[in-house]
Amino acid sequence: MINKIIHKKKILAIIIKKYRSKKGITFFTNPKDTQQIGYMKHKKNHIIQPHTHKKKLKKIMYTTEVLIILKGSLKVDFYDDRKKYLFSKKITKGEIIMLMNGGHGFKVLKDLEMIEVKQGPYKLSYDKHKFKDTKN
Repeated sequence: MINKIIHKKKILAIIIKKYRSKKGITFFTNPKDTQQIGYMKHKKNHIIQPHTHKKKLKKIMYTTEVLIILKGSLKVDFYDDRKKYLFSKKITKGEIIMLMNGGHGFKVLKDLEMIEVKQGPYKLSYDKHKFKDTKN
């Protein structure tokens, strides 16, 4: 199940839940997205043909982040492009979120273990702009 988080016709994030029952290969993202999330489930001895990926110059305007929640829960605060607080969503163990547009902040609600994936190269001082929380 995919839950799109939308504000003013712009997808801020997608939350992927209950994806492990699917068989074969399932991609949850739009093929035009700058990052792709897929799930694969195969039986023993299944073969994935050896391959390489073609060299291609791609232009990426914004960094997307993918968080895979392994343990615990996380509150995600969403902000618009002007850094105004919009709303919050809770994500929990076994869920995946891809943050695509706008701003975001986090509060750990339950002891958390997660994996973060984003495009690189990534330089904190160049690629991230921190701002004051506006929800209070």
